Amino acid sequence: MESRDSNRSHASAALAQPNNLLVAPLLLLIAAQAAEADATRSVSSAVIAALKSNDVMRMSAARALDGLESSITAMGRELEAVAAACGSTGWCLWNHLCVFHFYCGLLGPAHIELLRSITANRHWVCLPAGAGTGVIGKVDGDEVVLNGVASFGSGGRYADYTGITFLFEAERAPHLVLVRTDHKGVRIDPTWKAMSLRASATDHLHYEDVRAPLSSVVPFPLPYRVAFRDPAYSVIDDRYREDWVALSDLWLGCMAVGVADAALREACSSIQGRVAIMGVKMTERPTVHVNLGQAVALIAAARATIYDACAKTDARIAAHQTPTEGNYLEQLGASMMALRLCDDAMRLTLRVLGGNGLREGQSFERRYRDFQAMPLHINAHPDRVSEQLGRHALGVATENPF
Repeated sequence: MESRDSNRSHASAALAQPNNLLVAPLLLLIAAQAAEADATRSVSSAVIAALKSNDVMRMSAARALDGLESSITAMGRELEAVAAACGSTGWCLWNHLCVFHFYCGLLGPAHIELLRSITANRHWVCLPAGAGTGVIGKVDGDEVVLNGVASFGSGGRYADYTGITFLFEAERAPHLVLVRTDHKGVRIDPTWKAMSLRASATDHLHYEDVRAPLSSVVPFPLPYRVAFRDPAYSVIDDRYREDWVALSDLWLGCMAVGVADAALREACSSIQGRVAIMGVKMTERPTVHVNLGQAVALIAAARATIYDACAKTDARIAAHQTPTEGNYLEQLGASMMALRLCDDAMRLTLRVLGGNGLREGQSFERRYRDFQAMPLHINAHPDRVSEQLGRHALGVATENPF
């Protein structure tokens, strides 16, 4: 495991980010605890508290919710910076920003006061609803009683609210309700033992006789991106017609750029003065130049790809244009390709570092592990995205349920 001092020593080289970011004052704090977070599988409580007191938490909230109504591009740059400092911390913040966007679209004007309260208090939200999730709701008077388990609750142990997706007894139409994570009957089981994003708290949430008012329950239409595009569907702001899965993919691409760029910067810093076998300086080896040069170009191409897609999304939101299925697929495709380019860059950087680079305990190994979760996420998985892009190119209807 790399030491705290080692983490700090490479911070300046790896975290080359603009000072105008909201998270700029927090980046060194986030980077300094990254190795410990990875080892203990929990993000520092000081980092979580600092993020919750920072306006980055309000970026995906519209002005009608007393939020910052930030651009997709601006949020991408914040996430790029945080992910470069600590992948797990970036992953959790990413979940909050895109899930809150989704909740704003799903809950809509009828629940505006709850959403305003979440924004004002900089409360963290999560959405455990991965494979294996099964929650049943039973009506009891004017309440629903919820029992079951939900998986992949990234950031759950840091969150203030969880979205419970469930089925009423003997029904097949899904619904959702937001409850506090400290609500009686809500229990978080630390099941995330993966090699990647060890502190992302992508755990199971158990609901045991959790009660919520029926008035706070909303339908969970599938595919919701299609429902949100309907002019008759009431939204707080037109920005919430943009699909949150597509936005999550764009921001995932931004985070991948941050991780790959930080890994490359640190590699360039660490090989200064190092000699390879037979005493040749690494900085004088032509193959090192070639591999680093390709990595630089790949990351630049990934950054251009993903931020171009962010800019197009921002332009559409500014023009109050309702997104189309083609727009949604374009966002997914841009993310898929940015992730692929960053993956290639990470492999080239690993080739340059070689065995000594890994042996010396730099943060590359952690970043490399964290990166593996990005193209494997179901939202951006190349098998899922490529198939739907191909169907669309042939004029065949897409089948993504989300």
